[in-house]
Amino acid sequence: MAVDYAVIVLYLAGMLAMGWWGMRRATSKSDFLVAGRRLGPVMYSGTMAAIVLGGASTIGGVGLGYQYGLSGAWMVFTIGLGLLGLSVFFSARIARLKVYTVSEMLDLRYGGAAGLISGVVMWAYTLMLAVTSTLAYATIFDVLFGLDRTLAIVLGGAIVVAYSTLGGMWSITLTDMVQFVVKTIGVLLLLLPLALVKAGGFAQLKAQLPSDYFAPLGIGGQTVFTYVLIYSFGMLIGQDIWQRVFTARSDRVARLGGTAAGTYCLVYAVAGAVIGTAAKVLYPHLGSPDDAFATIVKDALPVGVRGLVLAAALSAVMSTSSGALIACATVANNDIWARVRRGVGRRPAEHRGSPEEQSSEGQSPEASAGHDEVRGNRLFILLMGVAVIVIALALNDVVEALTLAYNVLVGGLLVPILGGLLWKRGNAAGALASVVAGGVTVVGLMVALGVLANEPIYYGLLASLVSYVAVSLVTRPTDAAVLAAWRERLGPRPAAVAGAPGPAGD
Repeated sequence: MAVDYAVIVLYLAGMLAMGWWGMRRATSKSDFLVAGRRLGPVMYSGTMAAIVLGGASTIGGVGLGYQYGLSGAWMVFTIGLGLLGLSVFFSARIARLKVYTVSEMLDLRYGGAAGLISGVVMWAYTLMLAVTSTLAYATIFDVLFGLDRTLAIVLGGAIVVAYSTLGGMWSITLTDMVQFVVKTIGVLLLLLPLALVKAGGFAQLKAQLPSDYFAPLGIGGQTVFTYVLIYSFGMLIGQDIWQRVFTARSDRVARLGGTAAGTYCLVYAVAGAVIGTAAKVLYPHLGSPDDAFATIVKDALPVGVRGLVLAAALSAVMSTSSGALIACATVANNDIWARVRRGVGRRPAEHRGSPEEQSSEGQSPEASAGHDEVRGNRLFILLMGVAVIVIALALNDVVEALTLAYNVLVGGLLVPILGGLLWKRGNAAGALASVVAGGVTVVGLMVALGVLANEPIYYGLLASLVSYVAVSLVTRPTDAAVLAAWRERLGPRPAAVAGAPGPAGD
């Protein structure tokens, strides 16, 4: 394993070095939280694919393939479909808003009434998303170094917290591009063909496994429908995803780069399911489906290649973990702590269209206070990172934790966010009622029926939609001045931000 260890250690050292390099570029709030809003198509699409394909998509996706066969691709496939929908239909408008969080978008659209409670819901989602990725370190580091679960989670989490805290979104963008390349080589170009060859090819898979393993809906039609509701719609509204959209330098980059990333996700979904199916032939009696990835990597791959593929698994986990961590910290600082300090009913200055929102590169009020704002956001990343590690130590099930996160997000925020983008009559009272009704229904039914039950998201969305429409119709419409400011923000955006060309141009 000496060669494999060397590959992994070099990879981890490289992540920390890029965090240090990113720290030198993160000199303003815009740089630290959204990479200066100037990523070109290559970096944008690579980092977007990296963040959505994390530990649950890699280890969990292979595990679903092990358990259900090719239909195990549906979880990751619906993530790709959601990213495609976001990129084609909404990304351009989202990028034009020039905000930092989803709650700021709700403030702009509804007049500032629903920001705090939506911020709490989004914070809970991003926190649990970071936890699910951190949980995956236990599996990977156990295979790599034989570390016990606690030490593995602390080691992996500490590395991500370190480079995320140092350089914010710049560090995360740089590391995500490396992670995207490593993941593509390790999973798609090495593990997929080698696992198939080791298992004897598709002919052997079909000969040794039940026909259900090759049925398109072998996992269950209701399960696929639930995946669409949770993951496809979750991609439309997650802070971790929107924060990446905010990094695009133009509408075109957001739309085309996101489309490329979504297409990549579809390919990755099928690859994970095929690898899991091959693992079922090779190791039919594993204790847990989630052990399939680590087992096939450890036993089926040659020295050196094994290290690179395990680095790819680490890449998948770290990319989502770091993206969720900065999203969690951004929401905690900007949507919760800032509102509590100012008073719940007051909107921060940047929500009202301060000069820094007009240009992320020029000298502005943000530049004069940039160091203080970066320092504050760094502190929140560190605090949230410690919280993520502590929670991960107390949990075990990756898919269950991810389902909990997406249920709360989609049940509470899907309707008011899409309603704000698509329905003029929706107002703040309707949005607030929607968040409360959907969130309470989802949480209550998960407690009563179990986290993995399908019913919580069904009834949660229904309660959210009914509350949004009914309350909006019986209360006063959104103030005309608020709607006018909203439409102004959604106006045409220049093809590229001034000064965009540079290291991130492509």
